[in-house]
Amino acid sequence: MGMKRKEYEAALEPLTLELVSMARWVKATGARVVVLFEGRDTAGKGGAITAVREALNPRQCRTVALSKPTEAEMGQWYFQRYVAHLPTAGEIVLFDRSWYNRAGVEKVMGYAKAAQVEAFLEAAPAFEKLLVDDGILLFKYWLGADQAEQEARLRERLDDPLKRWKLSPVDLAARDKYDDYTKAREAMLKATHTKHAPWTLVDFNDQRRGRLTLVRDLLSRIPDTHEEPEAIEFPPLAKKPAKESYKVLKPVKGYTPD
Repeated sequence: MGMKRKEYEAALEPLTLELVSMARWVKATGARVVVLFEGRDTAGKGGAITAVREALNPRQCRTVALSKPTEAEMGQWYFQRYVAHLPTAGEIVLFDRSWYNRAGVEKVMGYAKAAQVEAFLEAAPAFEKLLVDDGILLFKYWLGADQAEQEARLRERLDDPLKRWKLSPVDLAARDKYDDYTKAREAMLKATHTKHAPWTLVDFNDQRRGRLTLVRDLLSRIPDTHEEPEAIEFPPLAKKPAKESYKVLKPVKGYTPD
């Protein structure tokens, strides 16, 4: 049985306060944090990212969700377009899918050649070691969901007009490739689960429990991040607060919308 909303929100609230403190620590120390969110279609990457970033300053915590590469990007070094989105000092970047597209959807759907996938699996650990050695705090999460749960969520997207936009042709084409994605994931984990950049697998069959598990794990793996808020003086106003005035504006004569 899935976790109830009230129970989830009560459990998330103290974690959100810790995330805010963590963000202050990142800013104060100039740390650079990168979190990769990978996983099954419909696993809940978007909701997990929202749970992490919702209370954080969007100028400090950015989400990167790249579309398919342009023709120019296809001619670049594979990692090049991702490097452009890495954080500077004091920033947190959350990748909604990342360079691991090559080991997942590109491999399974035939968008990348076998030689390209093999080259990626060999290069990814070295690329990530460069990031970690330069001081970036890198966290890699794989969100998992059973096939029956995936089917139910795809059906929900199909039936709900507010979620229909989430249902892509790739999602539909991938329905019969669940086992292929499993094999691709296992090959990816074998090649890229390293001491300097390990993977963390999270059960997202219950998305609320999954979010809590992920956030707790993230907070536990970052150094002691307690950072007191900056003291701000807030003296009373020198005079009585003013009221805003509102006037009904009439349409401009002669104006015709395009």
